[in-house]
Amino acid sequence: MNITDKIKIYAAACSISFGIVLMGLVSGAGAIDWLDRVKDMLGETQQAASGGKSLTQGDIASGLKEALTIGTSRVVEQLGVKDGFNADSLVHIPLPQSFRTVQSALSKIGMSSMLDDLELRLNRAAEEAVPRAKELFVASIKEMTLDDVMGIYKGPDDAATQYFKEKMSEPLAAEMMPIVEKSLSDVGAIAAYDAAVGRYKSIPFVPDVKADLTGHVLEKGMDGIFYYLAKEEAAIRQNPAKRTTELLKKVFGR
Repeated sequence: MNITDKIKIYAAACSISFGIVLMGLVSGAGAIDWLDRVKDMLGETQQAASGGKSLTQGDIASGLKEALTIGTSRVVEQLGVKDGFNADSLVHIPLPQSFRTVQSALSKIGMSSMLDDLELRLNRAAEEAVPRAKELFVASIKEMTLDDVMGIYKGPDDAATQYFKEKMSEPLAAEMMPIVEKSLSDVGAIAAYDAAVGRYKSIPFVPDVKADLTGHVLEKGMDGIFYYLAKEEAAIRQNPAKRTTELLKKVFGR
């Protein structure tokens, strides 16, 4: 049932309810009698608007947490594979800004491929790290309070994503940092960095450069996760095809 149908049902109930009030006044029926009838009708209307079933806060909490868990899984499956970051222009991780000088200097001596290789390995590190961060998001979702859940449920289409950014960015970054560091080593990014910087420093009179590869990949990797998590969250709220379980259909409408 779409929002237009829900509005029509609610409007009809309100109209009928007003009619019942007038009838009660005209006929002299007791206030308690017609008020009870109004309450019953509005209750039936609310059930119709939610697919015939009334929603409890428990339903909403379970539904929202299920939606976020499913959304997170989809994002991990999308980004945590070969070229998940590298081939996606929306989340591709570029070289750190401080490496522009290195890139320019090495290009002049025909060695720019070293930086291309490093950039590829930065993206590979993010792709390898993302699946290992899934459990961190799942744990964060399970720890949400009822107040958190209701605030998100009633909020905009990216309310949950904004919640994660505000509440979880720092602890998630702290938990993911060793994962990213290991990934950088595993995919050869550290060796590629050392080789590129070593070749750069062999060029006379070039300025010194430094780059925090771990911090850079961590920041850009989390940006990519949040970017697609926001899209998944909005899709579950808006697109019936994305509601793949009965609980999601009940909470977010058919």
